[in-house]
Amino acid sequence: MTEVIDSDIIIVDYFKNMMIKEIAKIVENACKQKTNYFGYGAWTYHILYVVKYAKLMAEKFGADEEIVEVAALLHDYASVKDYKLYKDHHLHGAELAEQILKEFDYPQDKIEQVKHCILCHRGSKPAQKLTKEALCVADADSLAHFDSISSLFCLAFSRHKMNVDEANNWLMGKLERSWNKLSPQAKEIVKDKYEASKLLLGNRER
Repeated sequence: MTEVIDSDIIIVDYFKNMMIKEIAKIVENACKQKTNYFGYGAWTYHILYVVKYAKLMAEKFGADEEIVEVAALLHDYASVKDYKLYKDHHLHGAELAEQILKEFDYPQDKIEQVKHCILCHRGSKPAQKLTKEALCVADADSLAHFDSISSLFCLAFSRHKMNVDEANNWLMGKLERSWNKLSPQAKEIVKDKYEASKLLLGNRER
């Protein structure tokens, strides 16, 4: 009996891991497209960091790591796929996530949990986080910004066409918003980087 249970667990884990790998491929391929406004750096300098931190926060909060990882992979998918969706990419992203996950016959209750994480991840669009998983993904999205300051500057200059002062103030504002939406546990992880960013960027408003 024990061997049957163990085999079932192995099979479930195998298909879960395969699904996550396939979702990662879908998102990475979208990031590689020339139509992606944010460039491939959206994958290497943001989404992968969000996945890393989401799994770390799931461990701290005792959240469902599978839900958290899937939501972290898909949280910005809409804006990568079509920049016209950026303004409300949390809304479009939740819809696209459901479409993708249904292709894998993912349980509807888990789809709803993933959608809730995506709907609540944005610091600029405050929303009530009803689950530990949603808190993990929102924290991870903000934590990732402190690991990708150089890529954010690149985005400001090459895509948003800002000058130096505009880019500096935009980035400082983004990091402030990211810091303010973090949970106390997440702030402990990144507080040194936050203080360093304030010293580096300062307040250059004129």
